[in-house]
Amino acid sequence: MVTAARRWELWSTEASVIVTEPSMLGQAVDLSKAVCHDVEMACSRFRDDSELMTLGSQLADGREISDVLAAIVRSALAAAEMTDGDVDPALGSALLGLGYDRDFALLDVPHSPGAETRGSMSVTTMAPARTRIVLTGNRLKVPKGFLLDFGAIGKALAADWAAHRISSTLGCGSMVSLGGDLATAGEAPPEGWVVLVQDLPGDPSGCVRLSSGYALATSSTQKRRWNHDGRQVHHIIDPHTGLPAEPVWRTVTVAAESCADANAISTACVVRGRRAPSWLRELGMPARLVDSAGKVSAFGGWPPDGMAGRS
Repeated sequence: MVTAARRWELWSTEASVIVTEPSMLGQAVDLSKAVCHDVEMACSRFRDDSELMTLGSQLADGREISDVLAAIVRSALAAAEMTDGDVDPALGSALLGLGYDRDFALLDVPHSPGAETRGSMSVTTMAPARTRIVLTGNRLKVPKGFLLDFGAIGKALAADWAAHRISSTLGCGSMVSLGGDLATAGEAPPEGWVVLVQDLPGDPSGCVRLSSGYALATSSTQKRRWNHDGRQVHHIIDPHTGLPAEPVWRTVTVAAESCADANAISTACVVRGRRAPSWLRELGMPARLVDSAGKVSAFGGWPPDGMAGRS
């Protein structure tokens, strides 16, 4: 089976689409871009004309929202519930306080990773998101003063939705990758979807073969770093402190039946730090963790059923 692929820049990362029918590649890319545009216009913090930013403080009184934004909020609240609050959609204010107030490409990005300074940074105790955010049907209510951030879950959902839209519309197999979030749908090539699992050059690497319907998400403390008040910070926030999570893990990669679930679990593992392995054993989720020294640990039968590869 012949496949065709195309890559482009999106959201300060790389997007790619692979299809099992080369003649449909152009249409597949258009469908993927349309899904990503819909997600961006629904929930981007960096567009004044997005639905989320246009509604702004009106959400304190409750407002009807679009089906797209409602689906994103619903998935974000489900992720918060599944992770016992270690993933939280109400972290926009914390990210703003750390200087993440514009597209990542416009931030002061360090030339190389360095140590983070946490001791002198103020800690903010936060109540669980699911006790503050109320979604009834499509009516969303958010307490005044809270800013939602759907950057991670939005990207994962866009990968899920794009892969399934391509497959259902064009009738071919598809794999959509948006940065560290990857989803598949439809019939896979005979050899499966071959994916390289690696964060930065020089990091431990390995290839896995995904069967149709599998998704992967990788959360990294090495990427999306920027300088703030003389120290390096990263984008994965511990909701319990309002600060970047301790970088116990360079990366966490999780396989699941949806990219949204894989993303929630991989993000929560970064937040949980040394507690992540025991949680993964309880979940039985296939996962690959790389610690700060570059040591690889596999859990849940990684690589999972339907996949083959090496760490």
